Amino acid sequence: MKTRWYKDAVIYQIYPRSFCDGNGDGIGDIKGIISKLDYIKSLGVDAVWLSPVYKSPNDDNGYDISDYRDIMDEFGTLDDWKEMIDGMHDRGIRLIMDLVVNHTSDEHAWFVESRNKDSEYRDYYIWRKGRGKNGKKPPNNWTSNFVGPAWEYDEQSGEWYLHLFSKKQPDLNWENPKVRQEVADICNYWFDLGVDGFRCDVITYISKKDGLPNGRLKFPLIGDENYIVGPNYHKYIHELNERSFSKYDSMTVGESIGITPDNAFEAIDESVGELDTVFSFDHMGVDFKLNVLPAKFNLAKYKKILDRWQQLPKTCQPTIFLENHDQPRCLPRFVGDYGDKRELAGKALATSILFMRSTPYIYQGQEIGMTNCAFKQEDYKDIMSVNALNTIKKILPPLLPYARKVLLKRARDHARTPMQWTAGKNAGFSTAQPWMLVNPNYKEINVEDSERRGDSLLNFYRKALKYRKGNDVVINGDFRLIYPKSKDIFAYVREYDGKRLFVIVNFKNKQVNFKLPKDLNFDKCELALSNYADAPKKLQSMKLREYEAIVYEL
Repeated sequence: MKTRWYKDAVIYQIYPRSFCDGNGDGIGDIKGIISKLDYIKSLGVDAVWLSPVYKSPNDDNGYDISDYRDIMDEFGTLDDWKEMIDGMHDRGIRLIMDLVVNHTSDEHAWFVESRNKDSEYRDYYIWRKGRGKNGKKPPNNWTSNFVGPAWEYDEQSGEWYLHLFSKKQPDLNWENPKVRQEVADICNYWFDLGVDGFRCDVITYISKKDGLPNGRLKFPLIGDENYIVGPNYHKYIHELNERSFSKYDSMTVGESIGITPDNAFEAIDESVGELDTVFSFDHMGVDFKLNVLPAKFNLAKYKKILDRWQQLPKTCQPTIFLENHDQPRCLPRFVGDYGDKRELAGKALATSILFMRSTPYIYQGQEIGMTNCAFKQEDYKDIMSVNALNTIKKILPPLLPYARKVLLKRARDHARTPMQWTAGKNAGFSTAQPWMLVNPNYKEINVEDSERRGDSLLNFYRKALKYRKGNDVVINGDFRLIYPKSKDIFAYVREYDGKRLFVIVNFKNKQVNFKLPKDLNFDKCELALSNYADAPKKLQSMKLREYEAIVYEL
């Protein structure tokens, strides 16, 4: 029976390779996670979303899976995983696994077999004859999300296979009912081992337009209208829900590019029997031009996007996040030059998201205010960063300096530097040389230091999550923006069953005047949470200090 437990949940994302190294080889692993379960419990989160730990050759750091029913050697064993999930459940923490089923690794047994045209697995993937003389041109003009063509020619079978990501990540053919049943069986295998749900990677890519027609080439050069939320997407997800998700008290969240407030009802409403929630990325695009070029953060546009999700029916549960393994760190992105007010700014951002109607996600290190890293070109490890630099170096060398500047702001690598536990060697992440550069600021920004200070960002997160838990106004309340066009202030009212919360956040590193709206009437007011020790106890017109954030009960 579905309890919809995720409506009152906060979820913590772990990127295992960078979280904690338990065996001293420089790579984060499951034993490392086990050693930090008490810390995770102390945060007050309800579940962990664990990025992939399945068998993988690691072309895309685990998102290229070669065996869905076993654990990557670098991370440990299935017995280690069982110990981990038992430890989580003993502490009241649920586990959300990553479900990566738009594609597999090219080293998966299915794909190895599919290279034989006569194999029963040939139709598990999308194989096509090429165009032009001798078929040596790709079947269409689609491009990979990781730069370059979305097709790879296979000499063994004389045809091309589709890969919307790395050439080592061939796309599965979801038109084949056997593939869809394989996916349901994989989900049920993990559910039966105790998993509480799945984060579904690039799930809206699974249905491609019939005939795979050429796309409209745009910048970046991706013909996405032909494979995002394709013609059979809803059919496939509803079928998967019937065969798997609905049989357990599970939670599913889709990395669902193409799902917007305009079409979210048909994708996540409780009545449709598909996914429970999706990640919206439109709020993460307000500081982009042409999808990839950094631009100035626009608070008014950001609020407008979030408000649209908040106005969905209560049977549609929004999510909110500021960081994940695919995004740079949130502080410089959303609050600008915070100077010596890093933790104040972090508390402001936390306050702004934690009291909306949503399932919030916190990414490892966000709770201590980890920052982007000043990478040199040789420091980048992510396939997207490396491919972009190599391609530009090959075809447009004069643009290399600009590409480096863009990556310093937007590379996925920023989220993947090792977790900063202590001021000691390797930030306490590992006794060996870490697989990736540790951010040099670990001596100032780390868990150990944050634990010592009662007013730290870490302890603010704990306080905020404790206040949020079980709060009916947060879980069920209506949402109303205050001053939606303000470029400085993010303020909103939540109301449920005669109770109200008023949240006000200054997004700027300067003092800002706030005028109390005339239509906001209340008899009593109580200060519930603030990031300044001497915040006004009464809600009134005031001069907000730098990054000041306050929550009042009305």
